[in-house]
Amino acid sequence: MSCTVRALSVAEPGGPIVEIEYEAAPLGPLEVEVEVTHCGVCSTDAGLIDDKYGRSKFPLVAGHEAVGVVSAVGAEVTGLQIGTRVGVGATAGACFHCEWCLRGQQQLCPDKDDTAFRGLGGGFASHVRASDWRYATPIPDSMTSGDAAPLLCAGATVFSAIVRHNVRPTDHVAVIGLGGLGHLAVQFLAKWGCHVTVISSTAAKRNDALELGAHDFLDSSEGLTQANGSFDFVLSTVSANLPWDTYLATLRPHGTLSMLGVFGGTMNIAPLSLILGERTLSGGLTGPPSMFRSMMEFPDRHAIRPLTETYPVAAISRALDSVRNGTPRYRAVIEF
Repeated sequence: MSCTVRALSVAEPGGPIVEIEYEAAPLGPLEVEVEVTHCGVCSTDAGLIDDKYGRSKFPLVAGHEAVGVVSAVGAEVTGLQIGTRVGVGATAGACFHCEWCLRGQQQLCPDKDDTAFRGLGGGFASHVRASDWRYATPIPDSMTSGDAAPLLCAGATVFSAIVRHNVRPTDHVAVIGLGGLGHLAVQFLAKWGCHVTVISSTAAKRNDALELGAHDFLDSSEGLTQANGSFDFVLSTVSANLPWDTYLATLRPHGTLSMLGVFGGTMNIAPLSLILGERTLSGGLTGPPSMFRSMMEFPDRHAIRPLTETYPVAAISRALDSVRNGTPRYRAVIEF
């Protein structure tokens, strides 16, 4: 079984978005086809369209926060039914037989299927596929599709970091940046039970931070020495190269700085920033399929929702420009 896909594509880096049609390959035995109704617009999508990472395949259909309804399933799919509302996020499949998959760490699979890096096949389209049905995450009935879409990348990324680092309800934590990832991280950590501090260079975001559940707000432009030795866990959600020794100094002994934001250039750190206090610096991906399902349950249970700006599909170029300029409050979503 195949499907005619109508997609929003770019033919070259930074090129205009045009609608194309292509015939999808016959559905594989474990694949799930999803008719898309909403798709989040992530900064990674803009970066891929502009070939910021040097990894884009053209023609390119971006989009990796797609929500819709299962329209077809492969012959060996047992966990989903046609008509189920699901999301397909940054990863759409893995091999399930390598060392990392067998450990339950499918996000590290060297042969995983990254939705946004396929070239053709991204979520800015009438249909998107999960190459393995386990990556089609059911959406709770209480959650709108527009709210669910940003959770498939931004939400999964911050939630996975919290779980992977065994963040405790008694921990004092800080979130660097209050943007697409940061505003979700604040809500997750506050409902986790942590004492949450937002660190931002934008003082005007103080009220938003407190309304989202933060207990304190630090304006980084005024310096951070008063926070030295304060935090068990610091989550960086910004796409900027910061004075990292300053941020490492805010950690308590055995504290962790987890990097989620992507930026260009070299990260400069003095070794003693890590050695003294036995601190840890780590990176983070979105997590295995089981993590996506747990992540969806948590905001459903605690009424956590992203703050979104919704654009009709005809305004996708405007949505992408907004993301490039960092102006959404706080996630952009395309409605098909």
